[in-house]
Amino acid sequence: MRNPFTAPALPLQTAPTNTVTKRLFVAATRMNDGKTTTCLGLYAAMQGIYPRVGFIKPIGQRFVTVKGHQIDEDSVLLDTIYDVHVPIESMSPVAVDGTFTRRFLRDPEPMLAELQDRICRAFDRVSWEKDFTLIEGTGHAGVGSVFDLSNARVAKLLHAKALMITPGGIGRPIDEIAINKALFDREGVEVVGVILNKVEADKISIVAEYAGKGLARFGVPLLGIIPKQNLLTSPNLSQVAEEISGRWLNAPAAKTLHRIQNVIVGAGSAKGLIDNLAPGTLVITPGDRDDIILAALLSGRMAGRSAVAGLVLTNDIAPHSTLMELLKQTDIPVILAADECFTITSKIHGMTVKTLPEDTDKFPVIKQMVLDHVDLKRLLASV
Repeated sequence: MRNPFTAPALPLQTAPTNTVTKRLFVAATRMNDGKTTTCLGLYAAMQGIYPRVGFIKPIGQRFVTVKGHQIDEDSVLLDTIYDVHVPIESMSPVAVDGTFTRRFLRDPEPMLAELQDRICRAFDRVSWEKDFTLIEGTGHAGVGSVFDLSNARVAKLLHAKALMITPGGIGRPIDEIAINKALFDREGVEVVGVILNKVEADKISIVAEYAGKGLARFGVPLLGIIPKQNLLTSPNLSQVAEEISGRWLNAPAAKTLHRIQNVIVGAGSAKGLIDNLAPGTLVITPGDRDDIILAALLSGRMAGRSAVAGLVLTNDIAPHSTLMELLKQTDIPVILAADECFTITSKIHGMTVKTLPEDTDKFPVIKQMVLDHVDLKRLLASV
């Protein structure tokens, strides 16, 4: 006999109950195409159009723990910037950890039903009393296929049309759009348009003409071309320290942003270093090059403020104690690293720079580039 005091289990949802809120699924053709950055700009733009805007990233692969929940980093980022006013766990209902795929493949059917239910309920929650909900995908259209929840299938599950983000160009982007669109087509999801990202400013007109023609042949409109923004690919010093596994000898002041615009290896003369200094320069040099370190230190006093955004001292060699005391009297951050100059420089140049909550200088630029370079009216007319 059923216990009359036990609430009956709710049936698993196979679709959202919300059919009113406008929605858009944002996907990319590859990793690091600028999808998250574009979503940040789109969300800000939508706030200027709709009174209430929701956000969800149904499936996340890079996550942090927030109040006991595994939350995708992009959901944390967007909520930190915009304060979405929904429970953070609903913005990131599924986190793919190291054993996720194996658990799914051992017993797919019940786990798939539970995942679909979780995504649908989360969507209903973030879309409650909202006018528009932005849905961020994970990678290209096929990511998640191994557990039957590819981006294309999630878009179908949430009854959303798709917008695709791809790096600028003509041939390769169109090829990749064709592959990804085929997966969305198979699921019955309409691709409403494409945004080309990171296009060199002097190539925008030719890319607009020919990429537009190429995409039109697939029935997909070109809705925007976003020019390359050096600021968005410039790391801050904390990101550099993490990338090279460095430790702070002279840490920057709290909440002080040191954006790296230029990297110089101090292997030549001190004069050569000074001649090439520009604002936002990171100097990489062995810790026993007292002349280079002193030149970097004095550059600030000569110019009124330092052009040196930071010093990376290599080979695990700390500077002389007297020189270190002088550095501590400045605002020049100093990082000590074990690798030699070439290895460290290669790591920095090879960094994938993500936008972080502390990157407050980037947010106005991201918003403005979407407002200036994306046909929002045409986009919204299609969803």
